[in-house]
Amino acid sequence: MHVAYIVNTYPRPSHSFIRREIRALERRGLTVSRFAMRGDRAALADPEDLQEFAQTEQVLAQGAFKLGLSLIWAIARPGFLRALRLAFKCGWLGRGGVPGTGGVVRHLIYLAEAAHVARRCKALGVQHLHAHFGTNAAAVAMLAHPLSGLPYSFTVHGPEEFDAPRALALNEKIRHAAFCVAISQFGRSQLMRWSDFADWPRLRVVHCGIEPERFATPVALPPKGRRLVTIGRFSEQKGHLLLVEAFSQAVRAAPDLHLTFVGDGELRPALERAIRQHGLEGAITLAGWLDEQGVRRALAEAHALVLPSFAEGLPMVVMEAMAAARPVLATSIAGVPELVVHRETGWLVPAGDPKALSDAMESFARTPLETLAEMGDRGRHRVMERHDVNRSAAILMTCFEGFVSKEKSAP
Repeated sequence: MHVAYIVNTYPRPSHSFIRREIRALERRGLTVSRFAMRGDRAALADPEDLQEFAQTEQVLAQGAFKLGLSLIWAIARPGFLRALRLAFKCGWLGRGGVPGTGGVVRHLIYLAEAAHVARRCKALGVQHLHAHFGTNAAAVAMLAHPLSGLPYSFTVHGPEEFDAPRALALNEKIRHAAFCVAISQFGRSQLMRWSDFADWPRLRVVHCGIEPERFATPVALPPKGRRLVTIGRFSEQKGHLLLVEAFSQAVRAAPDLHLTFVGDGELRPALERAIRQHGLEGAITLAGWLDEQGVRRALAEAHALVLPSFAEGLPMVVMEAMAAARPVLATSIAGVPELVVHRETGWLVPAGDPKALSDAMESFARTPLETLAEMGDRGRHRVMERHDVNRSAAILMTCFEGFVSKEKSAP
């Protein structure tokens, strides 16, 4: 079976879960063609990301002439008028919405991208289209569907899709899809909220997964100190500024606490100012972006992961920390409570509450090392049971095969 994966920008350092999913599908015998609307080669350092970049067709890099030829090809297709109507409808729904979510002109660009993807997929013998994220990648897959005659599906991660579901025409994308994937039960509940009741049976939960073999032998917890690590892009939704505020309170009661930030982003200057204002230069380290090996080292050197986010889907860093047998301190939002169990595999606190987060860090600092190790072991067992990428790939492949078989048997 041959499936095309469609992503906006791919690969990216933060999208290694897509790469893992593709590789797991390929190990099961699936052929996967990768299409990205654009690439960001300069941001890639991980050798596996660089290898993935070489295997990915960058659509906009084809240039106006090739995209124009694809559009001419599409105009002659029986489904072109249907695709054009969809582009106008979704563009109209997205007008005046959250910046970057829509507008007619933007959707006409998506139509040109979809024409290229559809033409290439027909030439390659692709049987199914699958997009990651319910934003423009899903729009391209939806518009490529009538042009190519191929069924499509897409995975919604959140929180971006749930911030602007109407502007993103999420209901329309679900209506025309063969099926739609949520990465958690919480995510599925939000898709149910924004889709028609008749479409609910096609909403599936398929967890993002980790590769168990990469976490075969967890490193023992460091014997001294209490080291926390937080991993993610420095943006408003991640709650890093609140983490600094909470940490400044916790470190007064627990001077052995140390916090490492792995990541970077637009809020770095504000984060650096907050660290200076609280006098935490000696207690906080900004490590910048690290490749997968570096992230695993950072987890090995820590006693726990802290996730202070205001909005999430179900973060891969939580799964990776638990696979590394590290407890997790996290805000009780979105799909996180489906994985982190309060006081069994970590601590859950209300989002936006610096006192609750500070108290959790103090509780973590007082917890004996052997108890932290037990929490880490329970977390490791839980994530291996629920988030093995090979099991997730098997579920996804069954979905692909089911709808391709249905298309073949249709009169």
